This record gives sequence, structure tokens and C-alpha cells, in this order.
Amino acid sequence: MTPAQIIAALNAPRGDIVQRRGDHAVDYPGSKSRARAFAEGELIARPAAVLVPLVRREEGLHVIFTRRTDHLSDHAGQISFPGGRQEDYDLTLEETALRETEEEIGLVRSHVELVGRLDDYYTVTGYQVTPVVGFVTPPFDIVPDAQEVAEVFEVPLQFILEPRNQKLQTVTFDGARRRYFAIPYREYYIWGATAGMLVNFSEVLKAGVNQS
Repeated sequence: MTPAQIIAALNAPRGDIVQRRGDHAVDYPGSKSRARAFAEGELIARPAAVLVPLVRREEGLHVIFTRRTDHLSDHAGQISFPGGRQEDYDLTLEETALRETEEEIGLVRSHVELVGRLDDYYTVTGYQVTPVVGFVTPPFDIVPDAQEVAEVFEVPLQFILEPRNQKLQTVTFDGARRRYFAIPYREYYIWGATAGMLVNFSEVLKAGVNQS
């Protein structure tokens, strides 16, 4: 998958693309997931944005992820994109994604070329997350915020796009069976909203290739 193909796919119409736009979207029928209530407007979601950073490496594109520190009150120890909630002084969600990336991992925005958005993703924690896709050109420095980020690592985009690596898992929570996507990679377990957004990204890119 080349950068040009990715840009074309992000700018192509998405009317026929089946995307899973929230934690509830792969759940069992009748699920009472709070994400469904946020997605359908029964509850008000808070706007947030994440950066999907695609690093131009000689061997191909890689995706940057963070592993959150274990002491955080929300999503401790989980794998995520850099990002967070939109603040009043953020003029756009792109600004939110870039600011949070600078704060969390020290990646300066001058190294990032924004090329488009994925569809918003609703989480059980009440966020309407806008994934913003950007290319990152080396060399660049990574300086993680030690309070929030335990580790920064990369995964080859080609691994993520391989359908057999996108696993639909089942878990019992509060007495009900729930489903979610996971993309295990080496010692890392990418799951939940982050994996769901990656599956959406995969669907957009696949449709773009089929249209070309």
C-alpha cells in the first residue's frame, strides 16, 4: 500500500463501505453497550481526536502506537494512538490530534503531513473519536511523557491490513457476552477502540484499491 493509494482511498466516497463505527458495532444483537447510546444520540459524547501516524520507512509504512502507563485511571496499560479530548482552544480536531501527539510523545507537528480522516468512532467511555491520518517523515525525535506513556513502538502497516491478523474476540462482562476486535503483534495486544479504528482504516483502504 503506497502513500498515494492511501490518500486516494481517504478521499474516495465511502457510501458502500461497511465500517464499524463504535465499540458496539461488532457486539451481539441487543447489546446494551453504552457506545450504542452515544452513537445514536441518547447520550452526549465528548469530542476527541487521535493521530494515526504512518511512518515512511524504507521497508514500508509503519504505524506508531503508545502503551499507556499502568497508573492511569483510564485505559491503564492499553495500546492506543496518541490523542485525547478536544479542548476549547483547539480550533479543529486536527489541531487536537497534533497537540496531543506533541504532548504525549514529543513528535513535532512539522514532521506530520495530515492527509485525511476516518469516520468517527464512539467509545463506551463516552467519546466521539475522530481518527486523523498523517504521514511522518524521518528523522524525528520521540520524547514520551513519562506520566502518560510507558512505551512508543511501531507496527508494519501491512501486518495490520492482513485480515487474518484482525481477530474478533468474545468476553463475558457484567454477565453478558461482548465482542471486540484485537490485533495481537509480538508482545503487544492491540484491542478495543484502537483495533476497531484500524479495522475501519483497513476497510477504507481495501475499498480504495478495489475502485482504482
